[in-house]
Amino acid sequence: MIYTVTFNPSLDYIVGVDEFKTGKVNRTAEELILPGGKGINVSIVLKNLGMESIPLGFAGGFTGEEIHRLLKERKVEEQFVRVKKGISRINVKLRSLENMPDGEKTVSEESEINGMGPEISGEELEIFYQQLDALQKGDILVLAGSIPTVLPSTIYRDIMKRLQKREVMIVVDATKNLLVNVLEYHPFLIKPNNYELGEIFGVTLSTKEDVILYAKKLQEMGAANVLVSMAGDGAVLVAEDGSTYKSEAPEGKVKNSVGAGDSMVAGFLYGYLKSGIYEDAFYYGVCTGSASAFSENLATCREVEELLKKMKQQNMETK
Repeated sequence: MIYTVTFNPSLDYIVGVDEFKTGKVNRTAEELILPGGKGINVSIVLKNLGMESIPLGFAGGFTGEEIHRLLKERKVEEQFVRVKKGISRINVKLRSLENMPDGEKTVSEESEINGMGPEISGEELEIFYQQLDALQKGDILVLAGSIPTVLPSTIYRDIMKRLQKREVMIVVDATKNLLVNVLEYHPFLIKPNNYELGEIFGVTLSTKEDVILYAKKLQEMGAANVLVSMAGDGAVLVAEDGSTYKSEAPEGKVKNSVGAGDSMVAGFLYGYLKSGIYEDAFYYGVCTGSASAFSENLATCREVEELLKKMKQQNMETK
């Protein structure tokens, strides 16, 4: 089974306002409420692709119940620990919309206000650890996103240390020290973007060759597979079998980049579990991430398959 961890899930309230003005009353032109959080995004995309997973983490209050309802609506069954104090956060994403000459609206500016989230007691954290203790050989655990201030900053490392003898395949999508500090426990997959990879080593990475060089350094530090997203410049995979793969980004109009990196992780896992071939996993990852970026919502199976067909055709034409 695949388990995803979102320590601080949210209700994302996404609003579009025509030419937003500060200090004035603004009326929304578009509204959307979605369950938010990196691990949650991975689980939703996996479900869209036809693969089951279980989101873990913490939820509380009426917002926690709404996150549960929205996930159930998407046929994703979570097992969040219910916290007694506080509520799951509400994150507001405010988009200022501009009318284009062709009649369409485009986002001219985007701002975010993120809520605090609930308090998590030692007892509630212990319940979460007990859930992890049930994981077995062959299970997959996805650790994604930032850590709330109410939890130990070392919790990713603590989790991997706790599970190191269980032969659980662990995926880590985090930045800087959060990522570097877990490498000694040999994660199956890590997914920095090229800027995050450069930050770790204090360099600027602009070419795929540079990215491959520094991705291999993360392998030397303990990671099995290093998947690096490069936004509009494509992606790179340095696999544990010594192979490397490079891809340009599929062509399309970016509508919403939120969740694209999480979708790439979901696509990679889906492709790998489906075939066991790293090349397949890589292209599924690239196309799933792009499909989410080209959509207002997260990628669907049909959208991913369409991009895969186009990418295979492009690869044949360039050979």
